[in-house]
Amino acid sequence: MQGFFVGKIMKQQPLLGFLFALVTAMAWGSLAIALKQVVAMMNAQTIIFYRFSVAALALIILLGIKQKLPKLSQFTPHLWRLALVGVLGLAGNFFFFNSSLSYVDPTVTQIFIHLSSFSMLICGVLIFKEKLGVHQKIGLILLVIGLGLFFNERLDLLLELNVYSTGVILSIIAALVWVGYGLAQKLMSRVFSSQQILMMMYIGCALLFMPVAEIGQVRELDCFVFGCFVYCCLNTFIGYGAYAEALNHWDVSKVSVIITLVPLFTILFMHLSHYLLPMRFSAPNLNSISYIGAFIVVLGAMLSAIGHKLIKYIKVKNEIY
Repeated sequence: MQGFFVGKIMKQQPLLGFLFALVTAMAWGSLAIALKQVVAMMNAQTIIFYRFSVAALALIILLGIKQKLPKLSQFTPHLWRLALVGVLGLAGNFFFFNSSLSYVDPTVTQIFIHLSSFSMLICGVLIFKEKLGVHQKIGLILLVIGLGLFFNERLDLLLELNVYSTGVILSIIAALVWVGYGLAQKLMSRVFSSQQILMMMYIGCALLFMPVAEIGQVRELDCFVFGCFVYCCLNTFIGYGAYAEALNHWDVSKVSVIITLVPLFTILFMHLSHYLLPMRFSAPNLNSISYIGAFIVVLGAMLSAIGHKLIKYIKVKNEIY
């Protein structure tokens, strides 16, 4: 995958790759916390319109400078259909994710982030006839166990139709509809680079939300919330840009391990923001079992990402001894 700021694959630079991956995880981990502040004063579709517009504009400028803007002649009817599926998937993910923050804490929305990758694995088995490895099956089991522990004392709330369960349902839907974008991106990557695909998706999503966005709402934000709003807009470009650069300098599996830490960064940043600004940010509403559950969810995602290498390493060790 090509990076946002370079036009060709660079040699492996593990430290640089690690730093870019860390920036990505921190950006995505902190996003929901800032968004929680903004959704209290601005509706979801308006936030999303601004975020996609800023990210699309940045990519248009960068790809234009590198003379790598996609050409209409590259599109076939099949690619147009894939692009539509991708736009609807990404737009749906952003909308439901933003909406869920009106009902639940950022820790709850972020704990479901790995549901997207596991859903992609299942779609890979069903659609692309890929095989589900033993490590991925164990990772999926750990995900289910981790989610059960994370919600422990709140499991009864999930069985009722209330504010909390509404937020959880919206978070799950956000993770599942992202699969539409993930599958479209995977198929379109045979023709376009990752940056070109993102640019097209961002433009499509911005156009989709333009008719329902209330542009003037931005003038109603106070200074603090406006700062959070600006950060959310920049986060889309910075997060995905750093992610692309990480893949350009480091192994995909190793980058994936760092990305699995997103929910833990959300918990860390919530504690930190509450400590610094208790009047603005609330502390995570988690007990000790919930923390263990969050760790197990991350562990399951890690195992799914690099478990095959671990199994291979163990086999080699056994052969040696």
